[in-house]
Amino acid sequence: MEPLPLALADGMTIARRNIIRIRRVPEIAMAAVVQPVFMIVMFGYVFGGSIQLASGNYREFMVGGIFALVLTFGAVFTGAGLAEDMTNGVMDRFRTLPMARSAVVLGRAVSDVVLNSLSLVVMGVVGYAVGWRIRGGLIDAATAVVLLLAFAFALSWVMAFVGLSVRSVEVVNNAAMTVIFPVTFIANTIVPAENLPAVLQTIAEWNPVSSVTQATRELFGNIPAGTPEPAAWSLQHPVVYTLGWIALIIAVFAPLSVRKYNQAATR
Repeated sequence: MEPLPLALADGMTIARRNIIRIRRVPEIAMAAVVQPVFMIVMFGYVFGGSIQLASGNYREFMVGGIFALVLTFGAVFTGAGLAEDMTNGVMDRFRTLPMARSAVVLGRAVSDVVLNSLSLVVMGVVGYAVGWRIRGGLIDAATAVVLLLAFAFALSWVMAFVGLSVRSVEVVNNAAMTVIFPVTFIANTIVPAENLPAVLQTIAEWNPVSSVTQATRELFGNIPAGTPEPAAWSLQHPVVYTLGWIALIIAVFAPLSVRKYNQAATR
């Protein structure tokens, strides 16, 4: 069992390495910037006119969902980055260094929090330009940002496990998108859950992407007055439900990812 202080210190060192790489390879940061802009413009101006809400402004409703949607997609960077390091032989160099085995995976997940923070800033600016506003208090808004980043951090561990399992960037991207597309769109991210067919509505109501979206809208004050309360417990208590999923995902996939890395290191 690795000492926790050593694992954290080594993990931060790897995170700094990944952040420096982002600065030296601007295409990585550009991907994190372009996708949010594309999503907000596409759904705000192309599809938004055909989506009706019972009350409120669609673009304001949409931006909270785009936050969750883009950060969920952003978790793929973790898996792809680890798979690329495996392919390029960088992992072999890491294994020769006297550092905690968990540091490589932890560092990747932490550095992607920085990338996700950049995406959030861009989405906030573009969202403001199309009509989104923070209508709640500053503490609630800060809580929403922390919750979104924590959810993305948890998903990074899932993608880390995938990236260490397949060792191919192409396979990571294909496998991740096959799962992420239905998870993010059978949710309340783009349309209200009650607008979906009965079976899909039930799935959407208990989808953790829906709960983090609902929590984000509530904390930013983007739920219009008079909006009916959701029927599902998960959306009535979205912060608690999301925190439960975050804890569960990390508890399951953090050990699995570290074990997968250790198994690869012994071969």
